[in-house]
Amino acid sequence: MLVRLKSPMHSPQHSFHIPVMGLAYTIDSPIKVARFGISSVISIIEDRLVEMMRSHYYPAIDQVYYPISTHEDDFRAKRITDYLNLVNTIVQDQIEKLKSAAFETGSEIIKYFEMLPEDHSLKHMFQQMMNVNNPAVKKEIEDYLRSQIRPGSIDVNIMTKIDRNKYTKDGECVEDGSDAVSALRGYVKSDLVNSSVVFSAGLNPRVYSYLENCNAFDANENGEFVKKIIVKVSDYRSALIQGKYLAKKGIWVSEFRIESGLNCGGHAFATEGYLLGPVLEEFKTNKKELIETLFEIYKAALQKKSSKTLTSAPDMAITVQGGIGTHEEDEFLHRYYHVESTGWGTPFLLVPEATTVDESTLELLMAAKEKDVVLSHVSPLGVRFYSLKGTSAEREKSLRISQGKPGSPCTEKLLAFNTEFTKEPICTASHKYQKLKINQLQSLNLPEAEYEKQLHQVLDKECLCLGLSNAASIAYKRPFIKKLNAVTICPGPNIANFSQIVSLQTMTDHIYGRSNIMTNPKRSHMFIAELLLYIDFLKEQLEEDTVAETIPKKGKYYTAFFTNLKEGITYYRNLAGIAADNYECFSQELYHAEEALDNLHAHYAIAGR
Repeated sequence: MLVRLKSPMHSPQHSFHIPVMGLAYTIDSPIKVARFGISSVISIIEDRLVEMMRSHYYPAIDQVYYPISTHEDDFRAKRITDYLNLVNTIVQDQIEKLKSAAFETGSEIIKYFEMLPEDHSLKHMFQQMMNVNNPAVKKEIEDYLRSQIRPGSIDVNIMTKIDRNKYTKDGECVEDGSDAVSALRGYVKSDLVNSSVVFSAGLNPRVYSYLENCNAFDANENGEFVKKIIVKVSDYRSALIQGKYLAKKGIWVSEFRIESGLNCGGHAFATEGYLLGPVLEEFKTNKKELIETLFEIYKAALQKKSSKTLTSAPDMAITVQGGIGTHEEDEFLHRYYHVESTGWGTPFLLVPEATTVDESTLELLMAAKEKDVVLSHVSPLGVRFYSLKGTSAEREKSLRISQGKPGSPCTEKLLAFNTEFTKEPICTASHKYQKLKINQLQSLNLPEAEYEKQLHQVLDKECLCLGLSNAASIAYKRPFIKKLNAVTICPGPNIANFSQIVSLQTMTDHIYGRSNIMTNPKRSHMFIAELLLYIDFLKEQLEEDTVAETIPKKGKYYTAFFTNLKEGITYYRNLAGIAADNYECFSQELYHAEEALDNLHAHYAIAGR
C-alpha cells in the first residue's frame, strides 16, 4: 500500500543552494539547475548583461528576440523583468518535460531523484520504486514521484551599495530610478513565485523604503509569501538591525543568510574578528528571541499598514555559506547549528552544468593554488575583493599601465561614485579618474616611497562591471562591449582545494557524501581556514598602520579584534570534539593559530592602548 507523504510545496528539495557569483557566473544558473530542484541566485544589477542573455536565450527556445532599448522609459527594470520571466518560462517547460520523461537509465527524471539527499523521503520512495516488480504498484509510485517534482528557487541578488542615481537630460534626478531600486522593481514585476530577493552589502534606506510600497512581499492570511526577502549578514547584530528596520516598514525577512566575513568569494566584508562558528552559535541560541522580537514589530506595522493581523510569526530560515568544502562540514552545520541550507559557491565554478565560465578562465581555476587567490584592492568600491591571479583582466590592466594609458573605458558606470575631481561621479578604475589622480600625485612632490605607494593604490583598481560579465559573452559568443573582452573572476580561497571539472551530479554527490572530489588532502577545516585568514588580515592591517603610525588611534579597534579572535579560538577548542572528524589535526592547527595570534599581540603590544 502506497503511503502518501506530506511534502510542503514551498520546502526545498535540496539542503544546499548555489549563491550568487560575480555577474555572469550564475546569470543563467537556474536554467541549468532549477529543474533538478536546486536553488540558485542571479545577479540582476548589470542590465546590459541581462539584455545580452535575453538575446541568447530567446533564439535558443525558437522565439523572436525583441531588444529593449536604453531609450525606453525604465528600460533597466523592463530588461530585468523580461529576462526573469524568460528564465521562469524555460524552467517551467523543463519541469513539464521532466515530469513526462521515462524512468530509464540516464534520463533526467532518474537524475533528479538520484541527486536528492539520502535522507529525503522521495529518495527512499524512488529507491523503493526501482526495486518493485509489480507493474501496477510501480506505476502508482512513478505517478506520485512525478507529482512531487518541483524546481529549485529562482532567486536574485541586489548588492545594495551599487545604487547610483539616474538623471534626466535636464539634470533632474529620476525618482525611483537608481540602480538598485530599478533592479528591485524589475524583480517585483516579474512572474517569479516562491522566489526571493537577496540583499547583500548592508542596509540601504532608499531600497528598503521602496520595499514598503511593494505588495509583492506581503504575507497572505497563512503567513506565506509569493516573493520573499533574504538579507545576507556576517553577524547577529547586523541581522537584528536590518530585521527591525524592515519590520517597522511591514516587511518580513524570511531568511538571514550568514556569510563568512573573509572565507568567501567576491567582495569580502571582514568583521572585527567575529568568526563564523561563534556567529552561528549566537543565531542558534537567539533564533527564537530574534523571531519574537521582529514579529512584534512586524505585526504592529502590518496592522497599521494594511489592517491585516497575523496570529503567529511567518517562517524564518537561517542559512550559511563561505568556505564549506566537505560533506562532513556540511552535515555538521545542519546538525549542530540547525541551518536550513548551506551555500556552496566557489566549487561550483568548476561545474559547467551549473555556472557559466569561459574555457580559459576554467583552466586558471583548475590550476589555482592558495597563493593565486588574493584578497586584493582591485574593487572601485574600496572594499577588499578576492581575485584570481593571471586573468585576462589582470594582463590587460598591466598592458595599459606599461603603455602609459592606465585605467579602463567606463561603459557601465555601475561603480561610478567618486567626485574628487568631477561634478558627475566617475569610477576609480576608469581612465579618466586615474589620469586625473596621477596628475595630482605628480604635483604634490611626495617622497618617492609615498608616491609609489599611492600610485600603486590608484593603479590597483580594475573594471569589475565588464570583467565579471565577460565570461558569459565569451562562452555564448555574444558581443558585450567590442574589443573589451577581459575577464575577472572572484573565487574564494576554497578554490585551491578543487582542481577538476566535474558534472552537476558529481558535485552533488560530493556535498551529500556519496563521493569525494577534494584534491587537497592537507586542507584545513573551514573554521580553521577562516581563522587563519583573519589572522593574516589582522597582521596586514597592523603592518600598514605601523608604517602610517596610526596604530595608537585604532587601539580600541585592535583590542576588540584580538579579543574576538581569542574568544573564537576558545569556542573552537570546546567544539573540536564534535566539529571535526580529525580532532587531533583540528586541535593542533588551532594551537598554532593561537600561537601566531599571541605573537602578533605581543609584538604590537595592543592591549591597554
